[in-house]
Parts: sequence; C-alpha cells; structure tokens
Amino acid sequence: MFENLFWIGFVGAALALLFAVFQSRKVMKFSEGTDKMKTIAAAIRSGANAYLKRQYMGVLKIFIVVFIILLILAFNPWQGLLAKFVPFAFLTGGVYSGLAGFIGMKIATASNARTAQAAHEGLNRGLRVAFSSGSVMGFTVVGLGILDITVWIHILKYGFHADAATIGSTMVMFGMGASFMALFARVGGGIFTKAADVGADLVGKVEAGIPEDDPRNPAVIADNVGDNVGDVAGMGADLYESYVGSILASFALATSAGFGWNGIFMALAMGVVGIIAALIGTFFIRTGESTDQKTLLGALRRGTYIAAVLAAAAAVPLSYFIMGSVTSWVGVLVAILSGLVAGVLIGYFTEYYTSDTYKPTKDLAETSKTGPATIIIGGISLGMKSTCIPIIVVGAAILVSYFAAGGGMDPAKGLFGIGIAAVGMLSTLGITLATDAYGPVADNAGGIAEMSGLGEEVRERTDALDGLGNTTAATGKGFAIGSAALTALALLVSYIDLVKAKDPDILNLSITNPPLLVGIFLGAMLAFLFSALTMSAVGRAAQSIVVEVRRQFREIVGIMEGTGKPDYETCVDLCTRSAQKEMVLPSLLAIVVPVVVGLVLGVNGVVGLLAGVTITGFALAVFMSNAGGAWDNAKKYIEAGHLEGKGSENHKAAVVGDTVGDPFKDTSGPSLNILIKLVSTVSIVFSSLVIAFHLL
Repeated sequence: MFENLFWIGFVGAALALLFAVFQSRKVMKFSEGTDKMKTIAAAIRSGANAYLKRQYMGVLKIFIVVFIILLILAFNPWQGLLAKFVPFAFLTGGVYSGLAGFIGMKIATASNARTAQAAHEGLNRGLRVAFSSGSVMGFTVVGLGILDITVWIHILKYGFHADAATIGSTMVMFGMGASFMALFARVGGGIFTKAADVGADLVGKVEAGIPEDDPRNPAVIADNVGDNVGDVAGMGADLYESYVGSILASFALATSAGFGWNGIFMALAMGVVGIIAALIGTFFIRTGESTDQKTLLGALRRGTYIAAVLAAAAAVPLSYFIMGSVTSWVGVLVAILSGLVAGVLIGYFTEYYTSDTYKPTKDLAETSKTGPATIIIGGISLGMKSTCIPIIVVGAAILVSYFAAGGGMDPAKGLFGIGIAAVGMLSTLGITLATDAYGPVADNAGGIAEMSGLGEEVRERTDALDGLGNTTAATGKGFAIGSAALTALALLVSYIDLVKAKDPDILNLSITNPPLLVGIFLGAMLAFLFSALTMSAVGRAAQSIVVEVRRQFREIVGIMEGTGKPDYETCVDLCTRSAQKEMVLPSLLAIVVPVVVGLVLGVNGVVGLLAGVTITGFALAVFMSNAGGAWDNAKKYIEAGHLEGKGSENHKAAVVGDTVGDPFKDTSGPSLNILIKLVSTVSIVFSSLVIAFHLL
C-alpha cells in the first residue's frame, strides 16, 4: 500500500523550499539602513563569497578524485548492480549539502544590515528579521534533504525496479557525499571564523583596549565574514548531513528488520510531518522589548516546543496506519517520542550550561575575578560536567527505543527503533536550525551597528540577540551531536549487516578479540587527534592574523585616532588562505583512517574503530561545544555590566577564556559529529574492498 506513496517526499520538499523562498522575500523587503551600513554589509558579503568560491573549487578537486575511485570500485564483480549508483549519489549529496550552506550564507549576508536597522526600530523587529533569515537556512536544509532522498528512491524503485531490501542497504551508502562536504565546510569555515575572531580579540580587545567590532580593528571584517562562512555555510552543510544520514540509516535498519516499504516510508513520512510541524512553530516566535535572556529564550522555546508537540501528535496516526500491519505500532511510536524528548532535553540542558540566565555560566563569570587561568579551569570543568546529562539522555533514548520497538524479542526490530528515534529527534530540524542560524546574523548586525555608529540602545539589543544566538547555536550543536550518536550506532549496525551478508563467518565481535580491541583504541585516539589538528590549525591561522593586526596598528598612521583606514582585505585573504591549507589534513584523516584500519586489521578492527570514535567523539564534542559556549556567554555577561563590565580586568580575563573557547565550540566540537558519521559511511562504502582484500 505505502510503496506507491513516496511522492509525499516531493510535497514535503516543496513546502519547505517554498517557505524558504517566502521568508527570503520577506527579509529582503526590510531596509538595509544607511549608506555606511550598506557599504559594510557589501564588504562582508564580498569576503564571504570569495571564500566560498575558493573553498568549493578546492573541494571539487577532491570530489573528482573520490568519484573516480568510487567508480572503479563500483564496477568490480563483488559489488551489486545498485552499488554502481553510489558514485553518483556521492556527487548529489555533496552538491546539495554545499548548496544548503551557500543559500543560507547568501541570505545571512543579505540580512545582517537589515537586522541592525530593524533592531534600531525595536528588539522584536530585529528578532523577526534575524529569525526569518535563519528559517531560510533551516527549511532549505530539510527541503533539499528530503528532495535528494525522494529523487533517489524513485530512480531506484521505478527506474531499476529495486526491492525495499536492496534500496535500504544501498541508500545507506548515499550519505558519504554529504558527509564529505559537511566536513570540509565545517572544518574550513571553522578555521576561518575562529582565526579571525581570536586574532581580532587578542589584539583589539586585550592589547589595544578597543571594543568588539570597532572599525579601527583590521580583522573586524574578517571576523564578520567568518560568522557567515563558518557558523552559517558550514553549519548548514553539517546539519544537512545529520538530517539525511539519520533517515538513510533508518532505511537500512527498516529492511534488516523485515519492515520493507512500510519501514522506509515511515522514516520519510516522519520527515515530512516534521517539516509541517516546524513550519507552524515558526509563527509562534515573537517577543517584546525586554533584553532579558530568559525572556528571549522563552520566545524561541515556544516555537520549538510547539513544533515538537505537533510532530509527536502526528506520529500517532503515522505509526498506527504505516507500521500497524507489520509490527507493534505503539513500540515504534514510543521510539519516535523518545527521540523527540531526548532532543528537547539535550536542548534544554545545553541552554542550562551555556546561557548566562543560569547558574553555571554566572559562576564561570565569577571566576574571572582571579584571572584568565581560573576562568579557563572553570570552563574546562563546566564542559566536562555538561557531558553527563546528554550521555544519560541518549543512553536512555537508546534503551527505550530499542526495547519499545521489540528489541527484546527481535534485535533487528529494536535497532530500527533506535534509527527511527534519531529521525524523531531531527524531524523538526527546520525550526531548530532556524533558531541556530539566526545567531550569526545577529552577531553581524551587532558588528554593523558598532561600525556604523548606531546608538547604544541598538547595540544593547543586538548584543542581547547575539547572546541568545550563542545559546541557540550550542543547542543546535547539541541536537547534531545527539543525533550523531544515534545515527552512528545505526550505521555501525548497517556495517555489521553488510559484512554478514557478504561473509557471515568473518566477524568475531568478542571484546577479547585483539583486532577489535585495537580498533576501539584507534577510534578513541582518532577523535583526539582530529580535535588536536583542528585546534592547532586555528592557532596557526590566528597567529598570522595577530601578527598582521599588530603590524597595521604599528605602521598605519592614525589608525587608533580613526583618521587612518585599516587594510581589511589583507586579513580576509590571510584567513582564506590559512583555512584552505589547514582544513586538508584533518579532513583527509577521516577518509583515510577507516580504509587503512580495514586493510590492516580487517572488518573486526573497523567495528572497533567505529565504536571507539563514536563513544569518545560524542563525549568530546559535547564537552568542547558547551565549554566554548559558556566561555562566550560569560564574557557577554560581564559586557552587559556585571562584575565591573567592559574594560575591567575581569572582562580581559573573560576575553581570554572566550578566545580559548572559540575553536572549542565552532571548529573542533561541531566537526566531531561529522567525523563520527563520515568514518562510519566510508567504512560501509569500502566494506566490499576490505573483505575482498582479506579473502585474497
């Protein structure tokens, strides 16, 4: 019955993309403000476009090489017929992932000055413009994701008459292109944005004692460009990959459990109703003129919570009608609800640990009284502590979804429950990502307000929106990391199923099996090595910016008096070149390691690798993202007038903490969730090669 209803995916994609168009036109109707504001916005836009053009050209070369390798592998005799589509799906996934980030960046750079001008007229107006811009990103991501999946289902099902089992096992490989693009976009964009941010803060705030986003700072334009290429374009590609990966993993688990077309359609339908629920939720986000963070958080929570409730309500009839004939529909419903609840809880506790509304970040700000060392120690401690609840929540979601879906009697059904829980968690991504993507727009708006000389009340409003954006960005990362854990577990099971289908006797998953044990250690090491490489990349790139900014302060006459003009373009170019160079090694590491481990240790070593990198990467990502978010908001808490305010010794200590936290929360931390899934997907795609190599 349901095998002929997959056209519903086109309906969901159309709704999401049309809403994104509607929101973008709505944003473009607002004024960009004064000529000076327009000039600054144009400079940011130009720098962001130049960076993405260079990044996409570099990534294109790597994509061509990998496409050729996949093409060679696809036409070997050990591959099935439909595996020959993997190279082409690799391309479409990469293109759509990059396109999602590009569209989000285009609207973000078009709305930053408009948000500043709207904030000049009122806080609620500024929130609406920034959030509308973010919603373009959110609904573009889910719209393109559902579109890509639906197109490939129709090609394989109606063009090549593939059955459900074949489609499920084949399409799980299709996420590799999206993961590739997401990793390069997140790592490259993260290096750019944090190199500029760290360089601008260390020399401008700490050494020169000038305000954030002061036009006298040569790195100020690069800093604002970075918000767009890292926190918008990179984040869009990242969450596109998370969204698509969770659905594709559910396809594979559905067919392994024997649910056939019903299970595949259930995952797709949940994505479609999530789009509708998220769309409705956007209309409930509004606020008054209070800059209180608790009030602003309440405004955004109202929309996301309403969307979650609507998605949960829609899951009841979906589960009953789609899954009732093949399994316990109540069990599937409970699995979906466990994912939704887990997502909401992760979001809430991320806010608790990173928002200056709550005690942890306020206490962290207090540690600035005794200098940079204690605020750094406090932030590391806070980040480590913050891993407890997300891990417990995800663990509970795994257990509930597994046993509710029937894992006690049939493990395959339980594993489908875990997969559909991940889909449930990300079903309302449209609005979750909108609340995340609006943050960089508000940050840019604050910079434009400062550089344009708008009134203090405007900067107060944009700072309030920016502080809220730091918290919602951390929440978005929490969703991505939480779903990554569930999706990576599903991909691990898919890998084991694929290996068993090719050679059922090759696996030995005993914990005492040396290759498996060594693989676990290598996976744990990989998460730390990857983080070290991305952190040091930011450090080296930031050093070049610090040297350049110091040079300009020293050599350009009148720069501090405002009579000399800084050379903004050199800083933008330095960040661009550094990011392009530094992103290659950590990105290739995620691609090469699973293949090498497979060739050396075999499939058992790969299983260990996937387990090790998933567990360690999940905890490390939560730690880094939350510690970085708390450091940032502790700084903003002081800048709001607490603990002696801007320019004080407390403030300088907090700036140092924020500087340490920048690569934590915007480069290494969020990149880890992509690493987890990319290693899994690469392992699945190259599983046939590894098995064939060891059977020679």
